[in-house]
Amino acid sequence: MRPKVDLRQAINAVSDVVQNRPRPLREFDQIHMKTGDMVLQSEVVANWSDGKRLAFIGDGDAISVCVAYMRSREVLNFGPTKIMVFDFDERTVQAVKRFADKERIEHLDATLYNCLDAFPTTTKYDCFYTNPPWGAYNKGESVNLFVERGIEAIGYDGEGLIVIADDDELPWPKEVLASVQGFSREKGFFVSQMQRKLHAYHLDDAPDLKSCNLYVSSLPDNSDRAKPSSAAPAARLKDFYGRSKEPRVHYVRERKRLDYGKAHDDEYTLELLEEQP
Repeated sequence: MRPKVDLRQAINAVSDVVQNRPRPLREFDQIHMKTGDMVLQSEVVANWSDGKRLAFIGDGDAISVCVAYMRSREVLNFGPTKIMVFDFDERTVQAVKRFADKERIEHLDATLYNCLDAFPTTTKYDCFYTNPPWGAYNKGESVNLFVERGIEAIGYDGEGLIVIADDDELPWPKEVLASVQGFSREKGFFVSQMQRKLHAYHLDDAPDLKSCNLYVSSLPDNSDRAKPSSAAPAARLKDFYGRSKEPRVHYVRERKRLDYGKAHDDEYTLELLEEQP
């Protein structure tokens, strides 16, 4: 049985991570999970991936950093042995690397990668995590591509945790969920668990929309299905980031600064006190 987590320490640890992650770019469907849900999600992910090598296929939320940091600070006494983040946003990649270096977290790393490209299968991971664009306008095809890269990361053998929209009132989350379940089955994976309506987001146009954790596990001897990874064909990219939002960008590049973690001077102006006579 796991020991009880000190909630204050957990919240403070996640707060440190939130302070240092880059702001989301909505044009790429980057929407951040709310902080309280990040705390709970980080414990869930750490417990699920305990003792395993974990690949993140994208991670704008910085759950990877939360999991590694909470283990490093002994807020949790369990978690993965290795974490690698694959993300096309260089701001995210460098934020992970800087945080890992600053906190001396040796098992946390990140690399620049766009899921439109063939997956660089240099290391086999035991499990994958992804919170991809939710595929509201392409029936989940954007989710499926991220899931496919996760399956390739684990060599078709292991487990995945997919964060996906979950709403009883809207039709499209149900269609996407069915699509992802069917796609996973085609790849030799079955749904082993589902935790519904766990997460809320900073989403102005749909503040009540939640997401769930969908767990998939490989069938026996499923590694025999493994095929060489290849680039995504154009037919899979329609409405990838939303209605009429096909991918145009290969990488988001970071502008180098010396004051990471502080407000940049283009965010504010100073109104000075009047000089005293």
